[in-house]
Amino acid sequence: MEFKVIYEDNHLIAVNKPSGVLSQGDNTGDLPIAEYVKTYIKKKYKKPGDVFLGVIHRLDRPVSGVTIFARTSKALSRMNEIFRKREIQKTYLAISHRMTPDGEAIITHYLSKDQKRNTATAYDKPKGSAKESSLEYRMLSRVDNAYLYEIKPQHGRPHQIRVQMSKIGCPLIGDLRYGSTKKTTNQSIGLHCYALEFIHPVKKTKIIIKTKPPKMPLWTQFDLRGLNI
Repeated sequence: MEFKVIYEDNHLIAVNKPSGVLSQGDNTGDLPIAEYVKTYIKKKYKKPGDVFLGVIHRLDRPVSGVTIFARTSKALSRMNEIFRKREIQKTYLAISHRMTPDGEAIITHYLSKDQKRNTATAYDKPKGSAKESSLEYRMLSRVDNAYLYEIKPQHGRPHQIRVQMSKIGCPLIGDLRYGSTKKTTNQSIGLHCYALEFIHPVKKTKIIIKTKPPKMPLWTQFDLRGLNI
């Protein structure tokens, strides 16, 4: 499995996770991206024994893009705090066959997660233990009946972008779980984390990490030069 390292220092390492690869191990037994990154570090730095690698955040299996890990326990605890306080800007690209009601907007729903089925449900109003979830979207481009959106989630709920876009009638291409009727050739969906922006937990400098979407027709049909990826 090939992946690209897009940022690396003594504290953090970020890679472009391919779609179809797990972020962290599950009951399938398939190797997650974290294990491949450990092997990369072990070989590059000729480290004996086990390699420490802290999982900071996760992308769903069919989603590609920036995935960041901690190389030290100090970086892990500090990055976890950054994510907990939402002191990080995550930006995604998403593709749907539907146009949103507005070209850009902030939408809010209340999300609950069914752990057994691994699905989320979005409600328009507070309900039980459902958590408030907001995201900002804007349409960037249209090619035939494919619409490209830039999405900035304001929370980090499981399946948040997928279920909220579906809730407003714009399921992501390939996302059969949330209403899409179009399959992709490699079981990916039209969702890519293309940028993370935060203050480095140790160096205290501003870090912006970006990566391009996969080189497949789903994405290459759009002109992304304006994003400076």
